[in-house]
Amino acid sequence: MKEQTTSKTILLAGASGYLGRYIAKELACRKIPATLLVRNPEKVSFPAQWGHCVRRAKATDPAMLLGTMEGVDTVISTLGITRQKDGLTYWEVDYQANMNLLDEARRAGVRKFVYVAVLNGNAHRHVKILEAKEAFVDALKKSGLAYTIIRPNGFFSDMKDFLQMAEKGRVYLFGDGRQKFNPIHGEDLANVCVEAITGKQLEVNVGGPDILTHNEVAIMALQACQVSGKIVHIPHWVRKGTIIALRAFTGVKTYGPYEFFMTMMAEDAIAPRYGSHRLATFFQREADQITRDNAQRP
Repeated sequence: MKEQTTSKTILLAGASGYLGRYIAKELACRKIPATLLVRNPEKVSFPAQWGHCVRRAKATDPAMLLGTMEGVDTVISTLGITRQKDGLTYWEVDYQANMNLLDEARRAGVRKFVYVAVLNGNAHRHVKILEAKEAFVDALKKSGLAYTIIRPNGFFSDMKDFLQMAEKGRVYLFGDGRQKFNPIHGEDLANVCVEAITGKQLEVNVGGPDILTHNEVAIMALQACQVSGKIVHIPHWVRKGTIIALRAFTGVKTYGPYEFFMTMMAEDAIAPRYGSHRLATFFQREADQITRDNAQRP
C-alpha cells in the first residue's frame, strides 16, 4: 500500500465519473480521508471499505455547496461535460460549476485546488468546450489559492470509439493517420492527481507510456475485435467542412463533442509518458467483455 500523502480531508468533485472513481480509489489506498460530491448518490455506489463521505450536491447550484468544504485541505475537480446527457452547456458546467467550487473553496479557506483540464487546451480556445475550460483555468490562476492544473491528452475510456468502429469492420481516421498521441489510463492519471495534492508543479502535462499513431491504434482495435476490417482515411478538408456545417446548422449541444473530437484528433498530442497501463491490453479486455455481453444476449 502506498504511503499516506496527507491526513487532511480532500473534496473530490466529479467522483462518479470515469476518472473520479479512480481518484476516489487512489485516495482510499493511501488512507486519505475524502468527501465525494455526487449529484445522485442513489445511482452510484462506492465500496464501504474506502471509508469516504458521500455528499449530495450539484456544483451548478452554489447553494448546495455551502458548508461542504469546512475542514477541507484540497479540492480536486474532474467536472466537465464529455458527452451531452442532461442538457447543460459547457459554460454552465466546465466553467460555472467549477467557479462555484472555487468560490466556496475560497470562502472556506481551502489551501489548494487541483483541476483536470486538457492538453494543449489553451491553443484551442475556439473550440467551445475548451473555451469554457480555459476560462476557468484563467480564473483559478488568479484566485490566490495554490493550484495544479493537470493536462492529460486523452483517456483510455475515450479510445472505446476505436473499438466500436472496429467491431463494425471500419475504423475512420483523419488525414493519413500518422498523428501521434499517448492516451492515459484512468488509474495512472488518478495517481498523478493525488500526487498533485502536495506537489509543487503549477501545470502537469501527462500521457500514457506508449506513443502511438492513429493508424497503430486502429490496427490494435481491429486485432482486439478479431476483425479483418479496413482503415478509412478521411481528408482534412472533409473534417474542416463537417465542423463548419455542424456549427452552422446545429446547436452547440450537438456539435460541441464532434468539434472537440475532430479538432484534437487532427494533430499530434504527445505528453510526458507516465504509468504502466498499455492500450493494447485495455482494448483486449474491452473486446473480450463485448464478446461476453453479446454471447449473453437472447
